[in-house]
Amino acid sequence: MDEMKHSHGDEGYKAGSITLGGAVAMGTGVMIGAGIFALTGQIAELAGPIFPLAFIVGAIVTGFSAYSYIKMSNAWPSAGGIAMILQKCYGPGAVAAGAALLMALSMVIAESLVARTFATYLLRPFDINGGPLVPILAVTVIIFAFLVNIAGNRSIGLFSLVMAAIKIGGIALFGVAALWSSGIEFSATSQSGDSFGITGFIASVALAILAFKGFTTITNSGAEITDPHRNVGRAILISIGLCVVVYLLVAFGVGSSLTIDQIIAARDYSLAEAAAPALGEIGFLLTVLLAVVATATAVLASVFAVSRMLAMLTDMKMIPHSHFGMSGPIQRHTLVYTVVIASTLTILFDLGRIASLGAFFYLVMDMVVHFGVLKFRRREVGAKAPVLVVALAFDTLVMAAFTMMKLQSDPAIVAYASAGIVAVFIYERFYLAHWLMPQHVDDQSGV
Repeated sequence: MDEMKHSHGDEGYKAGSITLGGAVAMGTGVMIGAGIFALTGQIAELAGPIFPLAFIVGAIVTGFSAYSYIKMSNAWPSAGGIAMILQKCYGPGAVAAGAALLMALSMVIAESLVARTFATYLLRPFDINGGPLVPILAVTVIIFAFLVNIAGNRSIGLFSLVMAAIKIGGIALFGVAALWSSGIEFSATSQSGDSFGITGFIASVALAILAFKGFTTITNSGAEITDPHRNVGRAILISIGLCVVVYLLVAFGVGSSLTIDQIIAARDYSLAEAAAPALGEIGFLLTVLLAVVATATAVLASVFAVSRMLAMLTDMKMIPHSHFGMSGPIQRHTLVYTVVIASTLTILFDLGRIASLGAFFYLVMDMVVHFGVLKFRRREVGAKAPVLVVALAFDTLVMAAFTMMKLQSDPAIVAYASAGIVAVFIYERFYLAHWLMPQHVDDQSGV
């Protein structure tokens, strides 16, 4: 009983403790992080000179995806978030648990992406690109975040909120300054002889979606938001809208300073590369500092968020739990698991592969959510079937294009992702014994 009492740490969930503005700040703070620092170049590599458009299309796809989460959260605002949605649709079986675990793992992957981005930008002033220092520094910042979380998380929320405002303002300022210095001239249109087809562009949307998937943080905090039946959906849509503006400013800022070939060459640190010609040495150093601060604080918040979700899944009996001899509450244990998994990914994979893994895991989870709402809860939550079908179709199209491109450029990562997804669902099937299970008569959300 003591284990269950402390399964989410000592603070618990406080209904109405997050205002609409606070929810928007939380969503944008999570979304605007490594995605824009690390993914801009990778998106350009697939989409070519029209890469800013990928962010717009990514926002549209995300908007359709958000529909399922908004409808379910409006009906049942819950601290269980995505796990609750999946249980409401499929019951507490392996399908719901597997998809929820994929979401948790995609968050761990995002954590390693942020950590590796931190290391990449930190080394730019020293002209170090790659090598053993990148994973070493990335693991160091993950361990630092772990120690801060262990020390106490009461101040993390406020600190993260303040840093979110600073990094959003700083990133937007970079975009405006870069555009201003270039005279609003888009240099990225000076394309080389490389071919950027429609498949590449659609595939790039998969990475753009990663830059928006942080909206699920709002869903996971549904029970704590004031007037959640209205404000969860509002917060999600406002957050996505704000992020579109910031991402477009950055994309056009980078594209105004660098040619498409230069962006691709510096794909892991394109903002720093763009800052030098646009803003000079001082601007370059300030951009690096912004990236380092933004990613470090994002790792801090991410470690806590992922451990919280894993603790929630444990409490909902969706994943097993072992203490491995550790004392303290379950969230303390999940902090350790989170750090170990994220550090391993950071050591084994580069930024491109980490981002690809995250895209595959997230898109599969997203499709499971849409199908579940469409088949089991559509009438109950008042969702429109055509919207759900379009959301599913978008995810399927993006997944297919992304898979095709990765099979050509890096088939190993497709194999890794496929094996990981299959392993997650088989593992949950053996643990829970059933793929689908009926809802309880009282239709408990599991929180």
